[in-house]
Amino acid sequence: MAGILNAVLTDGLPAVEAACVEALAHGVHSADVVLNILARQRDPGPPATILTPTTLTLRHAPVADCARYDNLRRTIWWNAPNSSTSWPNSSSTA
Repeated sequence: MAGILNAVLTDGLPAVEAACVEALAHGVHSADVVLNILARQRDPGPPATILTPTTLTLRHAPVADCARYDNLRRTIWWNAPNSSTSWPNSSSTA
């Protein structure tokens, strides 16, 4: 209960009273629940959406192609100056 009394200093008596009423309306009498309600009331919510100018839109959408990256990894491994060593964390040789 000391946490609720301390919340009066930071959130104000009307906000704490409203949180207590809300908790009691839900049939809960825990200080943690009251403090959680107060924290949710302080939360500013999601940020505003920013409109993207048309000059910054993508002309070509990125493609998720894991095989491309695996192929690139093999190319780098084969062209490495010390290609006789195995690729780190690889169970097979490319």
